[in-house]
Amino acid sequence: MRIAIKMGGDLIKGESINTPLIEDIRALAQAHSVVVVHGGGDIVTDMAKRLGKEQTFVMSPEGFKSRYTDRETADIYAMVMAGAINTKIVGTLQSFGINTVGLSGFDGGLIRAERKKRLVVIDEKGRKLAKEGGYTGKITSVNSGMLELLLSKGYVPVISPLAMGTEYEPLNIDGDRTTANVAKAIKADLVIYLTDVEGVLKDGNVIPKIGALEVDTLLANIGPGMSTKIHAAVEAIKGGVGKAVITSGFAERPLSDAIEGKRGTVIAL
Repeated sequence: MRIAIKMGGDLIKGESINTPLIEDIRALAQAHSVVVVHGGGDIVTDMAKRLGKEQTFVMSPEGFKSRYTDRETADIYAMVMAGAINTKIVGTLQSFGINTVGLSGFDGGLIRAERKKRLVVIDEKGRKLAKEGGYTGKITSVNSGMLELLLSKGYVPVISPLAMGTEYEPLNIDGDRTTANVAKAIKADLVIYLTDVEGVLKDGNVIPKIGALEVDTLLANIGPGMSTKIHAAVEAIKGGVGKAVITSGFAERPLSDAIEGKRGTVIAL
């Protein structure tokens, strides 16, 4: 089985180690091909503020909240995502005996993207405004050959959501969408989105399964963070991935339980 995993920033903040999650990754990697994509936007925001660079966030008409990325922010984003966070995760996984390779979109041209020329955002009064796109990217390709090579040698690639633009500039790309594109590139059987809640909630209860064609009816009552994950999961499924699971990363066996259908929300055709 081939599995793509997205780790949210809440799973890697602070000095404590999420031992059950890492042991679960180790067990899966011994039997399956595993690729990990990590987030960490809150860590980027904290570092930017420490460096005196206030961060601006915008909301799209579809309800997606994202960081507005000018060139200075792009450099901070690259430094934190591909440097501090990726290195920390790789080192932690290696300490548990997991043979990992840390990557960003620049390594081997792993993830290429085009700068968005403009963004359509919603202001405080609910009006649509056009804004210069900055250094936010739309993924155009994933170097599947490099991932195939690493997987064939038993490595677990750990990927930061940083793309290389057409002018070789760093571009901020969404981590959930990155995971979907990586999952499609390796023809994954399963993509798992780990978060800080048990799954997609409705009236406080976990929805056990959502059909990919019926998600639009749910999005009006779901927050922007979960909305992005659902859209990314649907993108992966429409791209040939078998199924997606959105689940908590703070359980005893978060990945194994998701695979066995014991936890989380399954999204499939």
